[in-house]
Amino acid sequence: MKIIYSIGLVFALLLFGSMQAKEPVKQTFTPMELAHISAKTQGLFASGNKLEIHLDALSEKDYCFPLAGAKVISDYGGVGNRKRHSGVDLKTRANDTIRCAFNGIVRMSKPYYAYGNVVVVRHSSGLETVYSHNSKNLVHSGDTVHVGQPIALTGRTGRATTEHLHFETRINGEHFNPHIIFSMKNHALRKECVRCTKSAQGIIVKPILSK
Repeated sequence: MKIIYSIGLVFALLLFGSMQAKEPVKQTFTPMELAHISAKTQGLFASGNKLEIHLDALSEKDYCFPLAGAKVISDYGGVGNRKRHSGVDLKTRANDTIRCAFNGIVRMSKPYYAYGNVVVVRHSSGLETVYSHNSKNLVHSGDTVHVGQPIALTGRTGRATTEHLHFETRINGEHFNPHIIFSMKNHALRKECVRCTKSAQGIIVKPILSK
């Protein structure tokens, strides 16, 4: 008999720096979570409308920039009438190695509309990272993955004009600015506490400024 673990219980671990180098808790995903990038995380806000991701508790070994040596060729957001870009496009060369940013479990790995070949990794803090346009996915749904592990190769599958990595960060299915998590210039983690607040308008994600 398959057991679906309480996702709310899993993410309660974030208060103890659960994105650090530990084995992720095994879990089974719903059909919606397996089928769509923007699927909500069951029970993530069960204890209230706020949660915190403690990037400030992570050491250098607990994270990895997903594409070493990459430059940004298209940033998050949009200007004027341009459709809002849901992530950051990072470019090096074709079939370069894409690495997992944090420990986690692969929620989805398959071709998905304009994203082409995509990998979605759920991390124990509630954060999800998305890696798309891949020429090849190297992991499967349900796989436990570790920080720095190769998970895909850069490509131009889906709607893409050049080989690159389209990288997203999401909470409860909603994308937010990846610059909150990583400095795209320095390829370094922003070691801050990030607060995610659920509201009627969606999820508001902001770093908590140090006093």
